[in-house]
Amino acid sequence: MNIFLGITGASGAPYAARLLDELVVAGCEVGLSASSAGIEILATELYGDPALDRATVLERFVGGRGGVTVFAPDDWRAPYASGSAKVDAYVVCPCSMGTAGTIASGTMSNLIHRAASVAIKEGRRL
Repeated sequence: MNIFLGITGASGAPYAARLLDELVVAGCEVGLSASSAGIEILATELYGDPALDRATVLERFVGGRGGVTVFAPDDWRAPYASGSAKVDAYVVCPCSMGTAGTIASGTMSNLIHRAASVAIKEGRRL
């Protein structure tokens, strides 16, 4: 299965970590994108240091797991930004209220918003 995992700035980084663990164990191919607020939440809740830089946080979070590809939030060429890509499900975890509102309104300013919009447009699991 091919799964998109978006991480935003809501409290709940342990949920995202557990979800990623389970997806990898299940043999899923995971495309991961984290907003800047999502990075700060991961750094704070998982590693106790909100000042950690993006690369360090993602390196620790992904931890060399096979089958996980990290995409920048502004990577509009990522396969998850297109309805023609074969994606089985899209997850935003944790999902901030700002992200939920942005998705609901149909506006997009990053890959997480765009991927969710594609999921809705294509009638896929979100």
